[in-house]
Amino acid sequence: MEEIKLKIQGMSCESCAARIEKVLSKYEYIDTVNVNLLQEYAYLKLKEGYDIETIVDKIKKAGYEVPMKTSKFDIEGMSCQSCASRIEKVLNKNNFKDVNVNLLQNSLTVSFYEGYKTNSDVKRLVDKAGFSAEIKTDNKIANEKNITEYEKLKRDFIISAIFSIPLFSAMFFHMAGVHTILSNGYFQWALATVVQFYIGRRYYVNAYKSLRGGGANMDVLIALGTSAAYFYSIYHVLIGSDQLYFESSAVVITLILLGKLFEKRAKTRTTDAISKLMGLQAKKANVIKNGQTIETDIEDVMVGDKILVKPGEKIAVDGIIVEGSSSVDESMITGESMPVKKQVGDECIGSTINKNGSFVFEAKKIGEDTVLSQIVKLVEDAQSNKAPIQRLADKISSVFVPIVIAIAALTFVITYFVTKQFDRALLNSVSVLVIACPCSLGLATPTAIMVGSGKGAELGILIKSAEVLETANKIDAVILDKTGTITNGKPEVVDYKSEDADFLKVVSSIEKSSEHPLADAVVKEYEKNSSDFYKVEDFHSITGKGLSARINDDEYFIGNEKLMKENNIDVNVDIQKYQSQGNTVVLVGKNDKFYGYILIADKIKESSPKAVAKLKDDNIDVYMITGDSENTAKHIAEKANIDHVIAECLPKDKSDKLLDLKNQGKKVGMVGDGINDAPALAASDVGFSIGTGTDVAIEASDITIINGDLNKVHTAIRLSHRVIKTIKQNLFWAFFYNVIGIPIAAFGFLNPMIAGAAMAFSSVTVVTNSLRIKNFKEEK
Repeated sequence: MEEIKLKIQGMSCESCAARIEKVLSKYEYIDTVNVNLLQEYAYLKLKEGYDIETIVDKIKKAGYEVPMKTSKFDIEGMSCQSCASRIEKVLNKNNFKDVNVNLLQNSLTVSFYEGYKTNSDVKRLVDKAGFSAEIKTDNKIANEKNITEYEKLKRDFIISAIFSIPLFSAMFFHMAGVHTILSNGYFQWALATVVQFYIGRRYYVNAYKSLRGGGANMDVLIALGTSAAYFYSIYHVLIGSDQLYFESSAVVITLILLGKLFEKRAKTRTTDAISKLMGLQAKKANVIKNGQTIETDIEDVMVGDKILVKPGEKIAVDGIIVEGSSSVDESMITGESMPVKKQVGDECIGSTINKNGSFVFEAKKIGEDTVLSQIVKLVEDAQSNKAPIQRLADKISSVFVPIVIAIAALTFVITYFVTKQFDRALLNSVSVLVIACPCSLGLATPTAIMVGSGKGAELGILIKSAEVLETANKIDAVILDKTGTITNGKPEVVDYKSEDADFLKVVSSIEKSSEHPLADAVVKEYEKNSSDFYKVEDFHSITGKGLSARINDDEYFIGNEKLMKENNIDVNVDIQKYQSQGNTVVLVGKNDKFYGYILIADKIKESSPKAVAKLKDDNIDVYMITGDSENTAKHIAEKANIDHVIAECLPKDKSDKLLDLKNQGKKVGMVGDGINDAPALAASDVGFSIGTGTDVAIEASDITIINGDLNKVHTAIRLSHRVIKTIKQNLFWAFFYNVIGIPIAAFGFLNPMIAGAAMAFSSVTVVTNSLRIKNFKEEK
């Protein structure tokens, strides 16, 4: 009998608790159930053979929720991908969800039903598997930890080299027939012992932990191989033979340490993006309290604080300017090189740099809610995520070490049987153990993902996950929303006509109640000269057509031709003429008569035609989708160089049009503003959200383009091509290295020392190849 508890959300009264108890009591594996409404927990006694998913499903079907908790841990003791696979296997077996171990970051992300499992359970199981887990620390501490580990590796390598070089030299003296103190077996024994058990202790400790946890990793291979050479050499010393192999065990350990040293240094560089982003954060803020300006630590700033920003200073947090004006360098967030003018009412982004003027702003977002913190979190999440392409490497790594040990044992038996030479059989099997390297397999994907997502962040492209990068690589069709994506998203009144001098005042008074961008353009045009509005009654918004309202005793209709026809209003305007010029025609009716019209235009962005051309050059079909009329849409499409147009499309229909393309077998990317395009973004294979400043719609899309430049969509797709190409190169060399290296070692063509050097540098090669993504540049 097992006792567990489960957190349950959504209960409002005791009858809810009673209902859950009734539903669960029918499950044959539940002995007793007690639901505590106040604590929001269900306490269960379960018989052997229960299924937690069945229990959760029954609670959900009853109308309640069992919340999932996600925790992140720092893992110590991992040396290769088989270590990561072992931890994942253990946690998955114990009903944990979304288990993801990142070898590169030495981190674990895991989800579990709240109450049923705890962080302590995670730590206990990881410890049982032969490793240790601690709740994840912040980036600064993690970076300091990396530096400490690097320095320790460097120190151990120097010590190992000092004791190994004499042994390596002794091998040449022995071959030349020269006898010195270096040739003395006991002297070599003493030198090798320091390397084997002081420097090499990490391999024995990690190998023991791995075997205790029921698995086997790279450390097992190194410990087995070097121990065989070391102890066989001791046997020869004791019987008086000069056939010693101390140099093999010592030099192998030294070379592997050198490889780990280079690998640690290279791996640290893959996290440069996050370190740079964190380094951009402001440290202090000039908070105004009781008329005085007090310098305050950034951690102590509260929402609502008034903060003074002087010329040249960093803006502390996100907020709204309430006094003064200036120009702000937002390039670190948006990639835009030109300073942006700011005045009262404008938003300012934390960590961007004030140029010349000074101003006061009110803090609106602090801590983890700021744009910079959101960007850091997004990059971290993407870097700790696994791409589907990594699954093959994970499967191989999980069985790699046992297979290698079996091959080494077989090599020893066959070589000894054929040659009758124990020494040769031993050296060949040691070479097999040492040459095999699951590390390069484990590093192939995450290193490329980390550097790629970091490079994206530098370019103002925020990528949500590794899976998104892999999917973006396959995109062959892109749908662009018109307003705010191809165009500036700031419609302006071009012209208006009516016989009534109060026409604009009447229309503006009604449009003031609407949230439509076109309405905003009309109101802004009127407010240039006046702020006096009529009182409006019976306001109604009519989806896809326009709106209606009353002023005094007159009823007005504002919208498109459909709305006019429905209300029997004859329109005497050449609508097609104005639409073909790229204008949106807003028609206005008064009672049953035509009252006038307004022409509104939204200019296309300067970057749009070039961005579309780049996509087409890469054989990507480009579509424009809009609610505008056919004529207006075609005019904009022609200017933007777009061949395929989907016009007069309501927001709710956009996802249907997108699914039609997917049904044709296309991989579709949807580019929109992340708000009214949310359904289409969700339905696409990859959703690109065009965000600007603090309006970054991180949650609404797979990839967020911070500065709204359409060229970045093409850059993101090119970056995905580069990352996936690099991953495939890494996996090829990792597989090729092992497939070729192990047979060569088995046939006796590799000395253990050369095998050790090759193994050590295979991982360095993979990481270095991934670092080449840092050289990726945008097309001009």
